[in-house]
Amino acid sequence: MEDITVEDLKARLDKNEKFVFIDVREEWEYDDDNLGAMNIPLGDLPHRLDEIDQYKDQEIVVHCRSGARSGNAKKFLESKGFTKVRNVLGGIMAYNNL
Repeated sequence: MEDITVEDLKARLDKNEKFVFIDVREEWEYDDDNLGAMNIPLGDLPHRLDEIDQYKDQEIVVHCRSGARSGNAKKFLESKGFTKVRNVLGGIMAYNNL
């Protein structure tokens, strides 16, 4: 699936649209600033797939600080059979600059 811009993400969050939203930053980063996503740090993702397995065929939006870790998370999830994963381009840094 195509990645998502921070502008599109903000519009969808403002409308309370339904999608699975995952923040793959570390817990301390999440505690400092978050957008309400579930927090599963990238390093923990392989061990916590059971928490999101039921969303395999639903849209999943992943984000991190700048888009790099979430890009890796997208590739990993796709390799595990998740079919509709989107990365937030620019991450929370770009989102906070809106």
